[in-house]
Amino acid sequence: MAQRMIRALLALCCLLLAGSVLAAIEVREFEEPVLKERYESLNSALRCPKCENQAIGDSDSPIAGDMRERVYQLLQDGRSDREIQDYMIDRFGDYVLYNPRLSGRTWLLWGLPAGLVVLGAVIIGLLVRARRRSANRSLSPEERERINALINRERTE
Repeated sequence: MAQRMIRALLALCCLLLAGSVLAAIEVREFEEPVLKERYESLNSALRCPKCENQAIGDSDSPIAGDMRERVYQLLQDGRSDREIQDYMIDRFGDYVLYNPRLSGRTWLLWGLPAGLVVLGAVIIGLLVRARRRSANRSLSPEERERINALINRERTE
């Protein structure tokens, strides 16, 4: 009797596990391979609003599944990648894009790294120029005479 219950529980557990594994697999049919590539590209370019830094293609959250379904439907309707991204931005905000577009709110995000590189190059250029000037500068006859006098004075003392 006890063995039957244990077997029944094990069978139930196996069925539940198998059901959850099968539920995570989504099968999408595409008439053209280009659509499948676009679908995969969009799934990797769009971020799940619930998960932290996870693309909708990699996320198991229900909202990511809904977003994948919507991307699939919009592709089947003949929408462009830009139109699909605009739809997702309207619905979920700029956070949904891994690479935000250049706009008034994101100019600092895109411009700051380039500005820092330019600033660093200018500073390095100024430092190199200052060192070259100091290395190329030779002593005037008056400076040499003064140095020699100081050296001689130290020797005599």
